Amino acid sequence: MTDALVLTGAYLHQHAQQKMSDRPELAALNDAFYASMETTITREHTFNAWFTEDQVRKAIGNIAGTLTREALTKWLGMYPELPFQSPAKTIGVVMAGNIPLVGFHDLLCVLLSGHRFLGKPSSKDDHLLRKVTDIISTVAPGRADRITYTEGYLKDADAIIATGSDNTARHFAYYFRDKPHIIRRNRNGVAVLTGNETREQLLQLGEDVFSYFGLGCRNVTKIFIPEEYPLEKLLEPLEHFSSLRHHNKYANNLDYHRSVYLMNKVPFLDNGVLLLKEDERLSGPVGVVYYEKYSQLEGVAKKIILQQAQIQCVVTVASDVTEHAVPPGMSQSPALWDYADGVDTMKFLTDLTR
Repeated sequence: MTDALVLTGAYLHQHAQQKMSDRPELAALNDAFYASMETTITREHTFNAWFTEDQVRKAIGNIAGTLTREALTKWLGMYPELPFQSPAKTIGVVMAGNIPLVGFHDLLCVLLSGHRFLGKPSSKDDHLLRKVTDIISTVAPGRADRITYTEGYLKDADAIIATGSDNTARHFAYYFRDKPHIIRRNRNGVAVLTGNETREQLLQLGEDVFSYFGLGCRNVTKIFIPEEYPLEKLLEPLEHFSSLRHHNKYANNLDYHRSVYLMNKVPFLDNGVLLLKEDERLSGPVGVVYYEKYSQLEGVAKKIILQQAQIQCVVTVASDVTEHAVPPGMSQSPALWDYADGVDTMKFLTDLTR
């Protein structure tokens, strides 16, 4: 299976780069899928306006970057019990649709653990995942009969992995209460600035804020800043992402919240593509990032611990904030073993066989 996934990664890399490779091992895949995959990528915005071509290619590139022999070998080496000989289970996977191909990692985990995948894709992210599934089924035909999609209620699943909002998560937890399950809820990324970041690092932070229009659970929606930090130092480099103002849905969100704040005389800063509002909450609406001032890093570290159930990742250059921090620009490039909500999906799946 590793060989097949490495080949899949090499194939997907072409679409991220918009350049067909002349590598002989990719020739058959390119003949079968390249043109139709390009059509899917360029038309995806007609089904989901947030899935613009550049954002779809970004997601594909991030997945391709994880499907390397080195990364897969390291990841699978963490589970010496694989491959197991116990009978496979049917794993029902309810997928989110907030960013392109967000359910791919769950698909990967189910296949590599030897189980059967029964996926219920979001209507907002259906076409891309099915296309990638077709590619995997071609390079690993022995797994093709282990992949099924459904619009039903997953009653026949032996275990469940479900991702949704806090409201839908409560529904999932009740509905699937009698099955082994992983239920994921709303989470967000936070950033902790020290004041010593370079302009380049602040530009990279912009990737954490603006990738996928800020809709991902790893997007930075809250920034902790030192008390005397000049916010203009942050806003100026983030103007680099001003092209987002030309996206209709993003611009509508930005204009709406700007108007609400102005009418209610709520203080905020505005660089034309982002609104910065002082707020203790972690998650703001699209186009808005909350900030909170701090006097000591130790206090921020304690807050992060207290709110860890709502935080997916922490972006910072300060090594003493949390041991699981990622550098600016890397929040949307998790490794294969960086599990959503900190729950080891592979361990959950392998434990089902015991």
